Amino acid sequence: MKTFPRILLLVVAAGLCFAGNGKLAKDLQGLHPSAKVDVIIQFVPGTNGASPSINLGAGKLKKLFSKVNQILAEMPAAALAALSKNPNIHFISPDRPLKRNLEYAAPAVGANIAFNYGWTGAGIGLAIIDSGISPHADLAGRVVHNENFVANEISALDLYGHGTHVGVIAAGGAVASTGNGAFRQFRGVAPQSSLINLRVLRADGSGSDSSVIAAIDRAIELKNQYNIRVINLSLGRGIFESHTLDPLCLAVKRAYEAGIVVVVAAGNKGRDNSLGTKGYGTIGSPGNSPYAITVGAMNDRGTGSRADDVICSYSSKGPTLIDRVVKPDLVAPGNRMISGFVAGSTLATQHASGIVARSYYTTNLIGSIEYFRASGTSMATPVVSGAAVLLLHKTPSLTPDGVKAILMKTATKVSPRFGTARDILTSIVYSAQYDVFTYGAGYVDVWAALNNSDVIPAGKPAISPALGRNLVTNEYYFVHGHNILWGDNILWGDNLVWGDVVFDGGSRLWGQNILWGDTTASGYNILWGDNILWGDTVVFPRAVETGGDTETEN
Repeated sequence: MKTFPRILLLVVAAGLCFAGNGKLAKDLQGLHPSAKVDVIIQFVPGTNGASPSINLGAGKLKKLFSKVNQILAEMPAAALAALSKNPNIHFISPDRPLKRNLEYAAPAVGANIAFNYGWTGAGIGLAIIDSGISPHADLAGRVVHNENFVANEISALDLYGHGTHVGVIAAGGAVASTGNGAFRQFRGVAPQSSLINLRVLRADGSGSDSSVIAAIDRAIELKNQYNIRVINLSLGRGIFESHTLDPLCLAVKRAYEAGIVVVVAAGNKGRDNSLGTKGYGTIGSPGNSPYAITVGAMNDRGTGSRADDVICSYSSKGPTLIDRVVKPDLVAPGNRMISGFVAGSTLATQHASGIVARSYYTTNLIGSIEYFRASGTSMATPVVSGAAVLLLHKTPSLTPDGVKAILMKTATKVSPRFGTARDILTSIVYSAQYDVFTYGAGYVDVWAALNNSDVIPAGKPAISPALGRNLVTNEYYFVHGHNILWGDNILWGDNLVWGDVVFDGGSRLWGQNILWGDTTASGYNILWGDNILWGDTVVFPRAVETGGDTETEN
């Protein structure tokens, strides 16, 4: 019988950098030192084999592969660098799961890697303020509180079908798509988090400011009881006054001040050219709150890679009306998202084409329908909420400013300059431009955020800046306000947060560059030429809306 050489594993310091270590797989480098990971250790050809009594130190031998001179071991990440220095070690890689066509949003934002290393959201409370949550296998045992805020109603169940869909995207455990015959899994971003169901939308998807405000305040009251660290608001309405006066925005600010991260949908009016703005200036409230993380939608095109992803043409664009806050903050997958289905709900009845047949994900055709396909920034928002939950699972001491700053700084900023999207129902082709008002600080990257070790400067809020304009030079710039995190720190300079393509080295935007609008040299005039976005007379419908959740693109 072959024997492996005896190895003594040394625990290394928590801050050790693995960069450039050719013996460690890239997805093992930069792990949090306390994480435990199953690794396959390959020995140099010609060594003498393995011994069952191998000393793994803090690790644990799980299996011997004597025929190929390898072992499977569970190891603390902190020990991997020292292990790799052993001259008898050829290479160390994670025990990667075989992909069963996982739902594509999680791989696209890097959340699937986080699952493998223990970041699942366990112990973190996420409040879903929406149309309610109905029982679903993927959420079984993790909806810890149910409460209704819809006037003249009692039940917190999801009659519309939207809140359950949102909840499964954020926190689904893939129970219904796992097991005998399953070949696709639809797992949420934070699959072990706890959900607090606060119902505010009626069976037709409508609601009111008062019910949403009451639910936000209730989440603040319940914060300590359920460790609520994140609120998801996949809803919105038009902007009618400054965020400093808007009661929805003020409720968001209260939650922020209470230490809760508030994640809000940007809205689905990016195709709206009724004001001649090509969809710019269409962010809704409370997405206009500078204290919120406002999320636009990407189309992941049914793959786990970001390389082919494009912005959804219906995703609302900034800056916001009246205050001209730079929004959205981030983008995430939101197109044709497969998530929790509620039989008999309004969405299921009115949009039956969204029902996902069992044959799409399992060979076991006996059983109830579990999943539904929907699109919108409502679907992108819980992806970011889940990312925030994972970040707080890893670093519970983070403040809402810290979570927002890290997610924005580490977001993927590589994108095309321009793009197009075609609606598969109408065949209409829409053009898009990847500027700061469409793409925000970039495409959320969960794994990059979890590996970020920057220390957030104390007392520096990460509120979204407003946009200013110099009428003499026709230059545009970020208005940071007093003591804001962006722009005055080497770690958090503008070019590191939003990318340097739209800056001239400071906080001034290129005045004559094509940063917004169409693809012509006069594109910027769409935003500024007729003063639409510098006035306060634009009126949108007041009803709270989920908006556009049946929008589709190919």
